[in-house]
Amino acid sequence: MRRAPADQSSATAPHDPVAAARSAVRRLVAVDAARGALAALPELRAAARRFPDPFATGAAYRWDADRRAAAAELYEVMGWILFDAGLHRHARRANRRALALAGLCGDRWTARLVLLNNSMLMSHTGRPRAALEDASRVRGARELPALVDSLLLIRRAHAVAALGGEREAVRLVSRAESRFLDGASAADPPWAWWIDHDEVLGHRGWVMARLGRWDEALPLLHQAATAPGPAYRRLFAAHLLAACARAGAWREAERLVDGLVPDVPGIGSARTLGTLGATATALLRGTGRPPAALREAAGRLREALSAAVAGHSGPGR
Repeated sequence: MRRAPADQSSATAPHDPVAAARSAVRRLVAVDAARGALAALPELRAAARRFPDPFATGAAYRWDADRRAAAAELYEVMGWILFDAGLHRHARRANRRALALAGLCGDRWTARLVLLNNSMLMSHTGRPRAALEDASRVRGARELPALVDSLLLIRRAHAVAALGGEREAVRLVSRAESRFLDGASAADPPWAWWIDHDEVLGHRGWVMARLGRWDEALPLLHQAATAPGPAYRRLFAAHLLAACARAGAWREAERLVDGLVPDVPGIGSARTLGTLGATATALLRGTGRPPAALREAAGRLREALSAAVAGHSGPGR
């Protein structure tokens, strides 16, 4: 997703469609970063009404490059939010629109970001080979700058890990951290500023957890989960709990649940809620024989999750 620094906000002239679209992007990004994708859905629906599908109306072929680029950015952000809100079919459609608009105006960097987002969506929905196909389209004739390359390597690592390629997945995610440490440069696109070390470490820990390498996964996920950051990074805490449960780290899992339950009402990511729910269900079923105190904590977590899901699906959503 494109995450613009907060100080880029500006007033929008109502007659300027390019400025209006970019203003909508900033609003969507701000809500998503502060409160999560589910909280951003009302703003997204309002934006969809203000900016109807330009391919359905035929307007996309009449617009100039700037307007196409602004619309591509808007659809890219919509695709990210729809994905994290659990609306996968709509996310794929938004991504296709973003790619088509970026192609019409030659905005290669937005196209790359959309492909990286769609690769993550494909991995999440159990299509790792499609995730690798999307990732393979990101590279071009020139070497990618370090931050973008690190994100590409992360996407490939997740897909390869899902396919069971342990050695290659470890190599890819280790290379991702190495490329990140090469540092940002003027060649990185504006949207790459949000790729920081905690983001990279969290994904490295997540890949290690996919592979069952708990001694490596747990400290990496813990560092990412406890670092300050935008709302969507609560996903790392959910994967830390899942890894603790699968590794039999019962005391740490119980501490995590106790800390997470009060935070559940503020979680605005369907991915995070779903991961927490799956872990709570596994613990309640006794998978791995968790102690009674942890099963009781998992019950409290599931109750909090049920209330949160009901709240997100309530009136106005």
